[in-house]
Amino acid sequence: MAKELATQLIEQLQAAGVQRIYGIVGDSLNPIVDAVRQTGGAAKGGIDWIHVRHEEAAAFAAAAEAQLTGRLAVCAGSCGPGNLHLINGLYDANRSGAPVLAIASHIPSKQIGSSFFQETHPDRLFNECSVYSELVSTAEQAPRVMHSAIQHALGLGGVAVVTLPGDIAGLEAAGPTPLPATFRPASLVPDPASVQALADAINDAGKVAIFAGAGVEGAHSELMALAELAKAPVGHSLRGKDFVQYDNPFDIGMTGLLGYGAAAEGIEDADLLVLLGTDFPYDQFLPDTRTAQVDRVAHRLGRRTDVDIAVHGDVLPTLRALLPLVTAKKSRRFLDQMLKKHDRLMNKAVGAYTRKVEKKQPIHPEYAASLLDQVAAEDAIFTADTGMCNVWTARYINPLGTRRLIGSFLHGSMANALPHAIGAQLAYPGRQVISVSGDGGLSMLLGELITAAAYKLPVNVVVFNNSTLGMVKLEMLVDGLPDFGVDVPDANYAAVAGALGFHAVRVTDPAQIEAAYREAFAHPGPSLVELITDPKALSIPPKISGSQVLGFATAMSKVVLNRGAGEAVSMARSNLRNIPRR
Repeated sequence: MAKELATQLIEQLQAAGVQRIYGIVGDSLNPIVDAVRQTGGAAKGGIDWIHVRHEEAAAFAAAAEAQLTGRLAVCAGSCGPGNLHLINGLYDANRSGAPVLAIASHIPSKQIGSSFFQETHPDRLFNECSVYSELVSTAEQAPRVMHSAIQHALGLGGVAVVTLPGDIAGLEAAGPTPLPATFRPASLVPDPASVQALADAINDAGKVAIFAGAGVEGAHSELMALAELAKAPVGHSLRGKDFVQYDNPFDIGMTGLLGYGAAAEGIEDADLLVLLGTDFPYDQFLPDTRTAQVDRVAHRLGRRTDVDIAVHGDVLPTLRALLPLVTAKKSRRFLDQMLKKHDRLMNKAVGAYTRKVEKKQPIHPEYAASLLDQVAAEDAIFTADTGMCNVWTARYINPLGTRRLIGSFLHGSMANALPHAIGAQLAYPGRQVISVSGDGGLSMLLGELITAAAYKLPVNVVVFNNSTLGMVKLEMLVDGLPDFGVDVPDANYAAVAGALGFHAVRVTDPAQIEAAYREAFAHPGPSLVELITDPKALSIPPKISGSQVLGFATAMSKVVLNRGAGEAVSMARSNLRNIPRR
């Protein structure tokens, strides 16, 4: 019996190690879905079809699986609106460097270009959010396109899109199946002269600071060795948190709008700033000082701030080559000053409002996040919604070297936490997965609670419900605008989850938070803990500019005029705890 093209393509994905495809079935996608059915599912060595409720969630789930495992993950959408819904999650995956392959099924091939029902042009639409995007036109061409897509996604670290008309997917396979070109990612070794220049700069500088990102993954011990030699405080980006913060006696926290600790001042006061594996985008937080940068992607060098010493290479081989060339500094004065300042800021600002608040209502989100850190498993995977949940997880969740924290950290999309958690839980069924969701993000893709319930996934959803878009509110106030359009009526998400079969509880009393966490995390199926938190608790960045102070003061005066002094006073009291103390 002749093999159908869809079967041939699915066999290629099996050979690449794919275990599941996230998506929603639809007519143009039917040949692919049926080919998946015929594999018998992952339990029999085949591929599982994961039926999500929105294709955007499919792309987010695949992105989480790919980021956490490093393996190829796949999502799919039917023609027109179906695959179009993938685009936001694919932007997130591509910017995160996640090896994701998207199958975008298409209208009948003979109708392309005729403004047919549901016609779009996926091969054009996905160009900006992919490293490879190609239209299949013939059965002979298809297996080579699939092979190229797999190699691009894995080799370049990003999204590959295969646009496949449904009628072609149903044809008889005609071309040979390329063998999968399995490979181990290469390590990019820097030019020795560049390494020597970096060593000379470190040796000549009186005060050295390091700012590290996700590119230091796998180089923790070498990073610590460099910090010890250079007597350098080490700050980190949000994406670098997992790989930098743990077991780090040189840690001075994180800079940027979500940051905390002494990182902002530590990197600003240095004679030499060394950027390691980071493409931190907010140039307003990067100082005008002598700067060195190490990155494996050449076009990132110097694109955020002027760089005096540029080293093209992976961080690990760069540090291994660098360490023997660095002379140990004798003075710890700068390092000790920054560590002392960091400890003071952590205790007086970030840590100050997690104590003696067991009876204060509404719940302070800092306290709830600090308890979550204490109760969660040592190898828990956290997914964080964009906005205030990013702030609380960044400041209060400790990575321990065994945990992971992922989010839409580069794309900044709402609603990512729950679908990310679904992908993470399917990839790691034996690990505790916690979706730290805001009420805004959760409500946007609320239907994915049904996905978690349908597959009986033990996903733990922790909802910080302040009935407002907290980060947007802060942005408005900093810009001198009164907050408007950010508050929404209270919704009982625990009741919704309970109706879907979740173990669900709504918590208004902070004294009950820890018990609610423990009971939920012990539940064998999906759980949801809804925390009613202070809507006036906002994130204050670790470094506050004069314009930000002026903007906040201007906005507060408008709030007083529009809604009365009581609300302004209440907001001020709620946020005094987050203002950095010097």
